[in-house]
Amino acid sequence: MKTISIKPSDVKKNWILIDADGLVLGRLASHVANVLRGKNKPHFTPHVDCGDNVIIINAEKIHLTGLKRENKTYYWHTGYPGGIKSRSAADILDGKFPERVIVKAVQRMLPGGPLSRKQLKNLKVYAGGVHPHEAQQPELVNFAEKNIKNSRRN
Repeated sequence: MKTISIKPSDVKKNWILIDADGLVLGRLASHVANVLRGKNKPHFTPHVDCGDNVIIINAEKIHLTGLKRENKTYYWHTGYPGGIKSRSAADILDGKFPERVIVKAVQRMLPGGPLSRKQLKNLKVYAGGVHPHEAQQPELVNFAEKNIKNSRRN
């Protein structure tokens, strides 16, 4: 039996749609990172972008377990001395761009490098319930029914 290493010209990319309403952030980000890399396919090749395109809608309704919504802090540096800035997850989710929480979670679950930056461009995240990718006919994936822990419990 031979090991198959596919070429970029042999890759067939699908479009996947996920509704993030009530889903747990870390579990969703882990699943999306694997799909973007192509690890869910039988012909996974680590040095080729063989993953699917992922569309996530309702990013503003994502759920963080425990006290992470208030206590989780995102840091960045302005480049100037003493220029460290921080913002909590609640501030970002209630702010102008709530989709950045999902993008950052997925980005930090991908290995660093040029290929990961290319794979991250296959991720489209929208705060509301509408997206402009209807022409690609994305396949709706019900991520909440795969495991009871994937969605929040009341």
